Amino acid sequence: MSRIRIGLGVDFHQLTEGREFWLGGVLVPHHKGALGHSDADVLLHAICDAMLGALSLGDIGVHFPDTDNTYKNIDSKILLARCAQLIGEKGYQVVNVDSTLCLEAPKIKAYVPEMQAVIAKILHVSTEDVSVKATTTEKLGFVGREEGVTAHAVVLLEHITQ
Repeated sequence: MSRIRIGLGVDFHQLTEGREFWLGGVLVPHHKGALGHSDADVLLHAICDAMLGALSLGDIGVHFPDTDNTYKNIDSKILLARCAQLIGEKGYQVVNVDSTLCLEAPKIKAYVPEMQAVIAKILHVSTEDVSVKATTTEKLGFVGREEGVTAHAVVLLEHITQ
């Protein structure tokens, strides 16, 4: 197995009234939240999938299926920590994360430093090793109509030398 591995993760969640909106492990005030079996943190789910994919370990649904009530309303920070543990068991650690959220509202710029800090702490990296960006879709598609949110993440892993 290679000493360096790259993984790509993508996640989508529908937005709905009456749900909290968790992004990057941070509760973001908004009149809508993401719908899902867990807390539906689209950003953390994309990062999980990127980490798992880098080592061909399947995806978040394989490890934390929405058919298992153990994961009902679970905090996605727990899922991210478990993914970090899984890659650690394979002898790898995260080097860096680059991610992009796609949403029309709310604006998240003020929350990005906290998201970086939360993710960095869980993955045992520096905040400078965690990039969180956001973009709109210029009112196009389901994201533009504020019906949903998407996240994309790329993760670089390296084998831990002992």
